[in-house]
Order: sequence, then structure tokens, then C-alpha cells
Amino acid sequence: MNEARSNAYGRVLKTLEDLGPAKLQADEQELIRAAADALLFDEDGYDRLAEVEDLLERLVEAGRWTSELARQLVDDLAACGPRSGVS
Repeated sequence: MNEARSNAYGRVLKTLEDLGPAKLQADEQELIRAAADALLFDEDGYDRLAEVEDLLERLVEAGRWTSELARQLVDDLAACGPRSGVS
């Protein structure tokens, strides 16, 4: 793990803290948190990231989230994981 990944994880948790209760149901929050944990700690969370992308696509289509907010969260989640095998 490095500082950039740790900071991205912090941004994901901050988003959940700030927006989660108002914009996400408990199971949706848990899916996002589990994806962040898997990417940061297991380094094999890309299947979970895909699940979050599917969730956020549905939330945008339903008008619950903006596409910009969804994209930022996906970017932050992806940044939790290793890049090119370097952690």
C-alpha cells in the first residue's frame, strides 16, 4: 500500500460518510465499502469494483446520483487498488 492508495480510500470513506445516509441504502453503502476494502487490502477487488460501477449506473439512471459524482467515486475506488502490480 502507498500514500496515494490510502488517500483514495479515505476519499471513498468520506463520500460514504457525507452522502451515504442520504443517497445510498445500507446495502449499497456496504457494497462500496467492501469494494474499497478489497481493492486496498486484498489487491483483487476488481470484480467488486465492477459491481459498484453497475450499482452507480443504476443510481444515475434513476436520478439518485449525478454522473459526475458516480464517476468521481469510481475513480477514487479504482485508485484504492494497485497499478501495474505496484502497491
